[in-house]
Amino acid sequence: MSLNSEKTHDQVEIKVGHSPDPDDAFMFYALAKDCIETGKYSFTHQLVDIETLNHKAFEGFYELTALSLHAYAFLSDKYILCNSGASMGDNYGPMLVARKPMKREELKKGTIVVPGTLTTAFLACGMYLGGPFDYVLAPFDQILDIVEAGEILEGEHKGKKIDAGLIIHEGQLTYQEQGLHLIADMGVWWMQETGYPLPLGANGIRRDLGATAMKEVHRLLHESIQYGLEHRKEAVEYALQFGRGLDLGLADRFVGMYVNDWTLDFSQRGREAVALLLRRGYECGLIPQMVEPEFILD
Repeated sequence: MSLNSEKTHDQVEIKVGHSPDPDDAFMFYALAKDCIETGKYSFTHQLVDIETLNHKAFEGFYELTALSLHAYAFLSDKYILCNSGASMGDNYGPMLVARKPMKREELKKGTIVVPGTLTTAFLACGMYLGGPFDYVLAPFDQILDIVEAGEILEGEHKGKKIDAGLIIHEGQLTYQEQGLHLIADMGVWWMQETGYPLPLGANGIRRDLGATAMKEVHRLLHESIQYGLEHRKEAVEYALQFGRGLDLGLADRFVGMYVNDWTLDFSQRGREAVALLLRRGYECGLIPQMVEPEFILD
């Protein structure tokens, strides 16, 4: 019997949105499988790609949701950031890949297939290239195939020439299997530019829950992440089902990249990195207004 099998009428439903990739699944393992006591809160999970989650957040659809930090720049009135649940690229991150080696100046003149315009990967790519660039949208799990083919494979842009792709999630570990070349790692570039890790994603709690509920939900998220880290084998095995093309070893490696000490606690340095990302995005004209991030702290 699960710890939360006895439901009562006064329970508060918390709709959780997170992306279908191993690191998010790992974070939410304990909540999804009722491994921890959640009291009056009942969590229901929906797994949706990050760009869809970003857009759903404008509606305030989820009480607790994964967010790209780029998207948060437009959502700070609706959501407050959790101090737990960070995805940080500590000298690694989203990658630009292509069929052949390319220089940055060549990329500026080319067309890049991207997983979403609200992703932090898109923001970082714009900063790396020095401003707006020509792009085509595609689901993140189709980007490697599109780059390998050199063109959009279906939809309204079918046949459009593609020079490079911006990859997130497990594609960062598998792109070489399709004969592609790494052009630039946004996390490495960001570290060289700023000396900080690249903050990619966070979890946001909807502000209208109120201060007490926000703190309690945040505590349960922290407990879920802690439980996964303490029961790593079981949590990775659960997360493996969401890893496209990953075996157990690669899934464990990918989880380790994005679920770590930063995930338990952004820390002062991590919070500074978020503020720096948003400020740099504003200064280069990719974010329309200056946003100071606000976090729930224990």
